[in-house]
Amino acid sequence: MPDSLQLQLCDIQGRLFELSLTKNYASEQFIAVFMKSKTAADYGLKYNRLQWAGEEYLLEELADECKDKLAVGTLFSKDEMFWIGYTYCYWHFLTGESSKKILAQASPKTMKRAYAGMHTMDMQLAIEDLKKLANTD
Repeated sequence: MPDSLQLQLCDIQGRLFELSLTKNYASEQFIAVFMKSKTAADYGLKYNRLQWAGEEYLLEELADECKDKLAVGTLFSKDEMFWIGYTYCYWHFLTGESSKKILAQASPKTMKRAYAGMHTMDMQLAIEDLKKLANTD
């Protein structure tokens, strides 16, 4: 289970995903771009300066790194985006899996569909269920 500092990082990542809505970045595309980015890989390291820079700075870093891949488009809800960002980060700290590996198991579409039934679940149980879904898709 993630420690208290890691839970703070989960919160920051959730807020980062929410913040993408203010730029009107297509949610599905934003999530995939972030999860495959160097920014996400660095964010998951044991210690990286990005972890404490805040969601605004993270969004700027991602925009600089992936400017050609981010576009305006269909948005998920604020609650969905926070939950997806938080859950992906929690998943990383729980299992040690990379953001790319997590994305391969739970796409943005899968996470959006799962939100309604899983957003109130214990995070560890939700991740176990998401992993089971990945094995049946």
